[in-house]
Amino acid sequence: MVQQIRRFLFQWLAFALSLFILIEVNYPQLSPQSQLSIFSMLGLILVFLKYPVHRKFADNIFAQILDLVFAFFVIISFGYVLIQTEPIFQVLWIDNQSLGNRAGAEQPIDYKIALIGVLLVLEATRRTIGLALPILSVIFLVYAAFGFALPDWLFPHKGYSFERIASQVFLHSQGVFGIALKVMFTYVFLFVLFGTLLEKTGTTKYIISFTKNLFRSSIGGPAKVAVISSGMMGSLSGSAVANTATTGTFTIPMMQSSGFKPSTAAGIEAAASSGGALVPPIMGAGAYMMLEIVQPAVTYLQIIKAALIPAILYYTSLLLVVHLHAKRFKTLVQDPNQSSLENLSKVQVGLFLTAFLSLILFLLIGYTPFRAVSLSLLLILIFSAFSHQTRISFSGILNVMEKAAESGVSLIAAASCVGLILGVVTLTGIGTKLPSILLSLAHHNVILALFLLMISTIILGMGLPSSVCYLLMASLIGPVLSDLNLVPLSVHLFIFYFGMMSMVTPPVALAAYTAAAIARTSIMETSFIAFRFALIGFALPYTFTIHPELLLMSPNQGKVSLLLVIFKVLVTIFAIVPLAAAISGYWFTTLKFWQRLVLLILALIILLTQFDGIQYWLRSVSFVIISIIGFYNWRSKFSSPSY
Repeated sequence: MVQQIRRFLFQWLAFALSLFILIEVNYPQLSPQSQLSIFSMLGLILVFLKYPVHRKFADNIFAQILDLVFAFFVIISFGYVLIQTEPIFQVLWIDNQSLGNRAGAEQPIDYKIALIGVLLVLEATRRTIGLALPILSVIFLVYAAFGFALPDWLFPHKGYSFERIASQVFLHSQGVFGIALKVMFTYVFLFVLFGTLLEKTGTTKYIISFTKNLFRSSIGGPAKVAVISSGMMGSLSGSAVANTATTGTFTIPMMQSSGFKPSTAAGIEAAASSGGALVPPIMGAGAYMMLEIVQPAVTYLQIIKAALIPAILYYTSLLLVVHLHAKRFKTLVQDPNQSSLENLSKVQVGLFLTAFLSLILFLLIGYTPFRAVSLSLLLILIFSAFSHQTRISFSGILNVMEKAAESGVSLIAAASCVGLILGVVTLTGIGTKLPSILLSLAHHNVILALFLLMISTIILGMGLPSSVCYLLMASLIGPVLSDLNLVPLSVHLFIFYFGMMSMVTPPVALAAYTAAAIARTSIMETSFIAFRFALIGFALPYTFTIHPELLLMSPNQGKVSLLLVIFKVLVTIFAIVPLAAAISGYWFTTLKFWQRLVLLILALIILLTQFDGIQYWLRSVSFVIISIIGFYNWRSKFSSPSY
């Protein structure tokens, strides 16, 4: 009985959540904090209805009742913020003042509600993505309280009272109800809904089928299908987690059936999905944020052009790693006689193209991302009604919203939990201290400065959508970017790129978490495998920042030479090959450990150095040694007994 009630509540609350977002994002009636309080309230209720306190207690009647009790307290705590914020409830305001107007003079009941809300956020996050992010949040909360006791090298501060911390992280708009949850509400959930609706109409099968047909006679073909299809879908969704959730349901089982280990299949999917935010023309919300932040100002077209070659290089390198991995472990070749496109109707193909092209068109003519995706959702529903193969009934729409909620509630919990960290970062000022100190340490060394910037981005971007991570870092360190003497847009893309890579960086690798759930394998094992497959993605940002020609830009802001662009692309590809071999452990034959280590070092030398002075000679020697190792392994392939 309790299970049926939970199921009924989940379905209709999922419908309410999706409908609320669609209406309130496009035609807002509530204040921002009221919007986010309802959004997070519905999301956390769905978490407690969906995820048990522990798997082994999933069918325990007392545990199920406890979940309903948690859901009740979510209504109490988050509903309290709504009531104490929205003017329609003014009769219930304490001292006839809204929560915002009594900032700094909150009542004891406010702090009690805040404590309950914080504990519920931590528990909901633990249930959905594990302990890593809640533990990190608790560490930041402890730092806020006891900063006065820390040594100088740990960024001490005066310390804050429980009341001040509670006010910062829950009661007002710089914590749980801050920018992380706002971006989730405004952008990400709608793209999750967009991908789920396409999946329901069968149009995402077009992407899978197209790439299946492309790689049907290639070794490791299913993994290559995952790489390309995830890149294409990522251009639509802009969210690594949503991308993994939509394409991973097809590609992960397909990879497993061809011989890939479940954790490897999940890792490949996570690595491929995480690069989607870099794929033009959408790039999540990152491109639009750059339009507002980058100085001197850049155009939308400049951002798209700059992102094009890095995106191609990332997916080329990932394809190469997958190919070499498949060769090493002799995974199966997809049946070349199996045609996958013939089973798709013209309506499904047309609907996919309608969705993709309409979204791009709406963005290009100036609509905001949330309005563009909302209009595309409407077009999909209208055009899908013309064929029985794609038509969606009301129950089908309910199912779409339910699946979108299943994919999205973990993001709502994670964004709420990240809000705790951001609240502490703002309160203590560590967000300003850390990047400025790190960059000052590397003032005379560009590579070291970029490395420390990468570390800052990954640490502060853990659990955040790439666009949110970019916004956070660009806001924090924007004033010191000019000190690096690099092309401004290249540094902004560098930050954005590593915000994207944080999706596969343990311990908080949300794309890997999602893939692991689909493959039913270990979260941490999947995270480290995804990190390894995406390792080339950690080298490429250094390359295009040092060599802005890869962004179709000149170091001196002048006109870029096409021949120089081609030359630097070829040099980068030359370095990618041995780097992919080092990661996969295979280059014509299985590589020994020392060969992998040497190739890794030499490839990084080529990627991270210039053509001048001692760096020229380092590059030249690296080219020669890589060529010798490649030739030696090529000869070994023919001399091996198995050949």
